[in-house]
Amino acid sequence: MNYASPTYVEETRIGFHFLRSYTWQHHVLRVAINDLKHLIGEPEPQGGTLLDAGCGQGKSFRLLRDAFQPTRVLGLDADPHSLALAQSEADREGIPVELHSADCAQIPLPDSSIDIVFCHQTFHHLVEQERALAEFWRVLKPGGLLLFAESTKAYIDTWVIRWFFRHPMDVQKSAEEYLEMLRWQGFEFDARNVSFPYLWWSRSKDFGLLERWGLKAAPPPGQREETLVNVAARKPWV
Repeated sequence: MNYASPTYVEETRIGFHFLRSYTWQHHVLRVAINDLKHLIGEPEPQGGTLLDAGCGQGKSFRLLRDAFQPTRVLGLDADPHSLALAQSEADREGIPVELHSADCAQIPLPDSSIDIVFCHQTFHHLVEQERALAEFWRVLKPGGLLLFAESTKAYIDTWVIRWFFRHPMDVQKSAEEYLEMLRWQGFEFDARNVSFPYLWWSRSKDFGLLERWGLKAAPPPGQREETLVNVAARKPWV
């Protein structure tokens, strides 16, 4: 298959099917979008142009429409098979979407043309992470939002994930390393714009089973290695 990125790491068959599942849409995407919306604070953004960077099979389109009511939705992905399914998803939901077969490290959009970049569980698939982040910065308007939700190395490097999914392991980062990368690029955010979800599906060893069975207590923030980080970051106005 001809991918739009020379560094694309092909997903496993299991991973590809998981990304079209009910669990992915409702227990991963929906939860992340609701959390990111909370992290933005007031006023909530409504309207404008929204780019889903790494849109996959389009399962986010309806959720993003309902959350932010964008006047224009764009989706970008390097996998042509995913984009074909994303178009079918958009047609089924009645959502006009402009799809681009492209690399996040080379986005075919003008400077300062996007109000919101939604980047959900995409960065751990990217080899050229710094270039992709610079592209997000370039296409965002001054004052635009980057809604960034990512799994960390502590989760991606577990045996379960390595067994069933495929990722470029040498670029995986901790939560703090992702935050530092955003700061280095120039994005602005503070503690109220960041969360470290501790969801059952992201537990690094047992999916939280021992805690649910009452065999151990959940470690509090600051005493655990974070497996997820969500950030609502803004490109400065000037």
